[in-house]
Amino acid sequence: MPDLPLEHPSDPPTEPPPPILLPEWRPRPTPGERTLIGRCARLEPLDWRVQGAGLFDAVGGEHAAHLWRYIPSGPFPAAGDLRGFFEHARTEENWRPLAILSASDDRVLGSASFMRIREAHGSAEVGCVVFGAELKRSTIATEAIALMAAHLFDELGYRRFEWKCNNANLASRRAAERLGFRFEGVFRNDMVVKGESRDTAWYAMTDTDWPAIRSAFEAWLHPGNFDAHGRQKERLASLRPEPRT
Repeated sequence: MPDLPLEHPSDPPTEPPPPILLPEWRPRPTPGERTLIGRCARLEPLDWRVQGAGLFDAVGGEHAAHLWRYIPSGPFPAAGDLRGFFEHARTEENWRPLAILSASDDRVLGSASFMRIREAHGSAEVGCVVFGAELKRSTIATEAIALMAAHLFDELGYRRFEWKCNNANLASRRAAERLGFRFEGVFRNDMVVKGESRDTAWYAMTDTDWPAIRSAFEAWLHPGNFDAHGRQKERLASLRPEPRT
């Protein structure tokens, strides 16, 4: 019997799909250059003179060292070190760091950054997400990511919004899935971080995913979705239809 070629489910199809043509495509503007305002959250481009002290109180110092466990940089015991980190990230890495504030009392509660910004392709990542104690598992935290996504897709016309994290960071992976980012795979032995080998989990949402994700955010963030004690009535994931494969 002649040898037959091996076939695997992962083999590419014999006929490639037709290309998606974008004849009118143009590079998109850089995100994170203006303040983003929601009902509970306000995101401001990080200006150390304005938000620096509040940001350090929320995510800097020895008490917050654990927040940086899975982030390649940090922790930052001194305010000057945290300031230098964000200034370097902006000028040398083209990040756009944002301070996350409570809209009700202007307190700085944490930060998140637009990074790996590729204007030519309409793609950006949300990264270095550092939430202080009051921001974790809060409505403000959810609205902050919703504002960043709406800024990219609705205002700037981006095609892709990425979320990457250490594959061992189960909390970050759960957060990505809850927020509507779809798992795309793991880059094995991707980095060496703080003396440890890191596998990186990749998640993303695209402009075609966004309408359903946006509707779920709007329904979840509506005041009617919370009882008198601020507890949610409907889970965010339950308001979003299952993505098409």
